[in-house]
Amino acid sequence: MSRDRQNVTANATFDFDLLARLTDAPGPVGHEDRVRDIVRDELPAVDAVRTDAMGNVVATVDGSADPDYEVLVAAHMDEIGLIVSGVDDDGFLSVEPLGGWNPDALRGHPVTVHAREGDYDGVVGINAAHTAAEEAPEDWTLDDAHVFTGLDPEEATEAFGVGDVVTFDSDLRELGECVSGSALDDRAGVYVLLEAARLADPDVTVHYAATVQEEVGLRGAAALGVDVDPDLVVALDGTLEQSYPGVDPSNAISTLGDGVGIKRKDASVIATPAVVDRLESVAENRDVPFQREVSWNIGTDTAVLQNAGGARPVGALSIPVRYHHSAVETADARDIEAAVDLLTAFLDSEEGTDYGPE
Repeated sequence: MSRDRQNVTANATFDFDLLARLTDAPGPVGHEDRVRDIVRDELPAVDAVRTDAMGNVVATVDGSADPDYEVLVAAHMDEIGLIVSGVDDDGFLSVEPLGGWNPDALRGHPVTVHAREGDYDGVVGINAAHTAAEEAPEDWTLDDAHVFTGLDPEEATEAFGVGDVVTFDSDLRELGECVSGSALDDRAGVYVLLEAARLADPDVTVHYAATVQEEVGLRGAAALGVDVDPDLVVALDGTLEQSYPGVDPSNAISTLGDGVGIKRKDASVIATPAVVDRLESVAENRDVPFQREVSWNIGTDTAVLQNAGGARPVGALSIPVRYHHSAVETADARDIEAAVDLLTAFLDSEEGTDYGPE
C-alpha cells in the first residue's frame, strides 16, 4: 500500500528530499560511490572539487577577504554494512561486519545485496516465535546471520560472490517532527555540510570534505588530515540519543529536539576549548538552540583531524540520533536545521581567529 508523506517537519527550509536521497543511497564502508555522486551533484558553485585516492570529496571555496586562513569542514559518507564471506550449498550468504554492529538490529530485517550485476533484495531471518528456546539462543551474533535472497542455490552461486556488500533496506520517513531511516549517521552531517556550502559566504577559505571509512577507524579523515593543512577544523557527526524507555537517563548524552550538539569530549577527542566557546557564543548570539555534548563511548573524524598532519584546533557539531546503527535511526529535523544555522553563522563570522593557547 502506498502512502503520501505527511510533510509535518517543522522548519520550512528543511529539505527532506535531499536528506532522503543521501540516506537512501547505499554507501557501506569502502563502497561510498553512490553517495559520493550525490554529494558532487548537490554541491553549489565552488572554486575547486577533487576526489582523493581513498574516495574523500573535497570542495573548496576561496576566501574573499582572507584566503590564506583555511577551515576544514568534514562529515563522513559511509554507513555500517556487511560484506559477503561465502555462499553455501543452499544459496544462503554468510557475512562479516563493516563497522560496529548490534546484531539484534539485523535480525528479521530486509536487506539489499549489492552484487556485481546489480542489486538484489534479501532478508536476514529470525527464528519463529513458536521455536523451542534451545533452538533460538539469545546470544545470537553476526556469525549466525545469513542472507536469503530467494534464488535457488545455482542462481545464488552465479549471482553472488565473496566481497559483495550488503546494506539495510530502509527508506527515510517522517515521524512527526523527526525523520527515521538508516544511515542518518552520518548522512545528516553530510546534509548539513551541503546546506552550509550553499548558504555560507565566508571571508576565509573553506574546504568542505565528505569523508570515507569513518566507521572502521576514521581512515578517510586520517588520510585527509595529511593532505589538507587547515588552520581550523569543524567536524559534523551524529551523537548518541538514548532518552527512551529502558535506558538509564544518565546515559542519554543528548536529547531529540534540544538543538545541535556542541562537542566538548568523546572517547576519541577533547575539542579545543576556544573553538567550543566561539561555537557557543555564535549560537547564543544567533538564537540557535544547542546542547553541550560529553560522551564516553563514541569517536569521530574530529580526533584524527586534530593531529594527523600536526596540531590543529578542532570543534565538532553533533546531531542527536536515536537507535544508532540500525535501520530506524531517528533524528529531529529541527536539530539538523540548527546544525545548518550554526555552522553557516560560524563560517560567515570567522575572521582568521587564533585558537591556540596563550
